[in-house]
Amino acid sequence: MQDMKTHLEKLRSEASECQMISDLATLPLKRDLFARLAEHHRRLAQEIEQAMNAPGVKE
Repeated sequence: MQDMKTHLEKLRSEASECQMISDLATLPLKRDLFARLAEHHRRLAQEIEQAMNAPGVKE
């Protein structure tokens, strides 16, 4: 379970970093790319969180 928590935090951190890069990017292509990467990392983090909270999953 600790591995999942560690990975979850890493994904959240990467999502934040990608969003920050997207917000600061001046090129539309780069802005769009990093916005999509941020969303992808947020979805992955959400899936891990759901798996961790699923019935029968032990700490």
